[in-house]
Amino acid sequence: MHVLIATAGALPPNSVLPIIEPIVGSMGTVTVMSAIGVPRSFLEELATEEWRPFASEERPPETEAAVAKYVEERGRRLIDPLLSALEAHGVAAQPVFVEDDDPARAIVETGAQLEADLIAMGSTRPLFDEDAWQSVSVKVMQQTKIPLLLIPSVARSLEDPGNSVLESAAEDSNS
Repeated sequence: MHVLIATAGALPPNSVLPIIEPIVGSMGTVTVMSAIGVPRSFLEELATEEWRPFASEERPPETEAAVAKYVEERGRRLIDPLLSALEAHGVAAQPVFVEDDDPARAIVETGAQLEADLIAMGSTRPLFDEDAWQSVSVKVMQQTKIPLLLIPSVARSLEDPGNSVLESAAEDSNS
């Protein structure tokens, strides 16, 4: 079983671990990825000859090297807490950082390239909200052929007064 966990840094490890550990088991593989949008125009501006910070004689880094460094550093900040938590629970995981302004496309393509058996990702919006249809998780759901597991960023109970969807479902089942 190869699980691709896609995160933009909002997926709390304590929500992921109890779900992923039993799925992966001791023989599975986990890849944790993040899609990073890169401000290329800004980086290209930095690489121009006219730009000299603090009158330095040192040449600015080449654009592609700057992009690679930006993707790596930003990606590490986003997924390191999850990687550390997985490792602490004995689940080995490999990081993957993808430069793409369309996270849904990046997740779907990465899942296909890795031949993942499951994509796990967070859902930060209620799925039955009208705005949810524009979310990355719904776009991935529409585009992928790989099974998708959506993990809520914060588990809510039926007693939660802000959880109108679950309250409505509970009322319906009681009638």
